[in-house]
Amino acid sequence: MIQQGKIVPGALVLSENEIIEKYKVSNTTARKTLHELEKAGWVTRIKGKGTFVRNNTVERPVTRIFGFTKNMIEAGRKPSTKLLGFHLRENDRVLNLNGRDYVLKGPYCEIERLRCADGIPMMKETRFISTQLCPGIQKRNLEQSLYSIFERHYNIQLVEIKQMLSSVHLEGEWMKNFECKQPIPAFRVEGVSFSGKNLIVEMEDSYYRGDMYRFSVSAVR
Repeated sequence: MIQQGKIVPGALVLSENEIIEKYKVSNTTARKTLHELEKAGWVTRIKGKGTFVRNNTVERPVTRIFGFTKNMIEAGRKPSTKLLGFHLRENDRVLNLNGRDYVLKGPYCEIERLRCADGIPMMKETRFISTQLCPGIQKRNLEQSLYSIFERHYNIQLVEIKQMLSSVHLEGEWMKNFECKQPIPAFRVEGVSFSGKNLIVEMEDSYYRGDMYRFSVSAVR
């Protein structure tokens, strides 16, 4: 019911007694049910007040190299991908991050995808993948994890990712992509991924829903 949006963030869920009465289970089962919901991060239990549905945002650590699929699985969500289209480009692509130009040599494959969790659109991404390093990638099943494709078919593991994060406001046609009735805030992530020193595998230009994501950063002195 939480996943389907029938119980919204901040709302009370059934109490132990209500679970016992509605589902005809023991108090041990009812107590364990609420404990498992809290352990999985779906709810917060406040002593003397009840059990409340947590905000359903997903945390996206920027200090780890992992993709959308793994991120959703770790968050207890069911990931899915819809391929919106792809194009083969011959020219080089240049991306400026923090004042430095990075160049993805052509030819490359430009891929547009909509990424969902539990059927809810979470992000829209455009990836630019080197066809020199990943020949024929457009013939692969592009509705699965690209990281898995890199490793399984091209023996490529990403060792470094550089990204730039900015805030944007999505409206108009963007609302259709995310199935929203109102404009929404979003995070724009532009990045470049390497499999070795100065060896660029892909670039990205992605939009993450601001009402569904939190980005976490770690730094040491």
